Amino acid sequence: METNFEKIGVRIPRILLPSKDIDLQKWAVVACDQYTSQEKYWKDVEKFVSNSPSTLNLIFPEVYLEKEGKQERINKIIESMREYLSKGYLQETEPCLVLVDRKTKNTSSRKGLILSIDLEKYDYNKGSSSIIRATEGTILARLPPRIEVRKDAIIELPHILVLIDDPQKTVIEPLFQKLGSFEKIYDFDLMMKSGHLKGYKISDEVQIMKIVQALEKLADKKIFEQKYNVQDKSVLLFAMGDGNHSLATAKAVWEEKRKKLSKEEIKDHPARFALVEIMNVHDPGLEFEPIHRVVFNVPEDFLERMSQYFENQGSKFSTRDAEEKNIEKALLNNKKSIQIIPYIMKGEIGLITIENPKKNLAVGSLQDFLEDVSKNSGITIDYIHGEDVVKSLSLKEGNIGFLLPKMDKKELFKTVILEGALPKKTFSMGEASEKRFYLESRKIA
Repeated sequence: METNFEKIGVRIPRILLPSKDIDLQKWAVVACDQYTSQEKYWKDVEKFVSNSPSTLNLIFPEVYLEKEGKQERINKIIESMREYLSKGYLQETEPCLVLVDRKTKNTSSRKGLILSIDLEKYDYNKGSSSIIRATEGTILARLPPRIEVRKDAIIELPHILVLIDDPQKTVIEPLFQKLGSFEKIYDFDLMMKSGHLKGYKISDEVQIMKIVQALEKLADKKIFEQKYNVQDKSVLLFAMGDGNHSLATAKAVWEEKRKKLSKEEIKDHPARFALVEIMNVHDPGLEFEPIHRVVFNVPEDFLERMSQYFENQGSKFSTRDAEEKNIEKALLNNKKSIQIIPYIMKGEIGLITIENPKKNLAVGSLQDFLEDVSKNSGITIDYIHGEDVVKSLSLKEGNIGFLLPKMDKKELFKTVILEGALPKKTFSMGEASEKRFYLESRKIA
């Protein structure tokens, strides 16, 4: 069976699945870049997993990135990868895809399809015109610690979610009409009350070719131009949803590895590809949520500095007190010419108004200021999923939280095609508990 479809940047992978005797509820843990300000969550996970085989031992939860013992933790991860392979905890399939059905607290079904994408077809840099593209700015400073983990890893575990724009539902959705013809490979409740996960293996060559052909049609140049009413624009088939920094890390590691390889070795080297889950942006079970900000160690005159920053840009800046019941209305009232950003400081709620801002989106205006004010200072920024966490963290002395509006998911592809990548951390596909859980893996060395 042909496994590499270079034109659309797709490869049919051999997937590593946990052996039948492993407790999947303890095996699968949430993406490593979640709960980064909530160490208790990860401590609770450690307690639940105990000594059982688990992907917890194969990843680096980013809540620990600034803690001591980073290299020891990385060494332990690599050692665990070798151990899990040698003990048969991971079993490799024939070339196949995995159809995923995820239930969360907010949806009864969110559909996805696991495959490999070609890193040669992906470019996360600003102005990219690659067929696989970042949707938001990439924070280069976040790559080095991830590179340290991946560069010597022998397997990869994906929490990457990649979007396709398939309004006619031709790629993923028809597969759910044929579930009886696929092997169910898992069906279990996720830990920490994070929902339920089902997976089905698709190895039939005829079925796989139908999926590939549907993707090729989405990537057809004429259809693409008619769909978005554009000309002279490069085709965008796969747009990053979650995990852009993990995919950028895979790209950076691959760029280094390929320097030492022959042309023939480059063609099929496993590190050239990355395992991801693709999802249709039109899936009713997929919701875009805003990514809020909490800023730590802010000075007493933080809001005054903010006012001065925007006044210097020629924008009008003002603040006023507000009540919690007014937050949602304020977020819905955002316009291009007037941006309203609720903030919480010492338990007090206020509204920031920026008139005639330089950026089209409130998140862009706020992010520019935060990056500017954090230079050469003790101020740090965390990116938070869920208003409740923002409110909790903002009660602490020296912290301030900012709540941001939701983006219309149907506008994502056309916005990226016409305007390029959005401001970094503009949207999230669900809250932290709804993020992808590690289950499948793949050899990369």
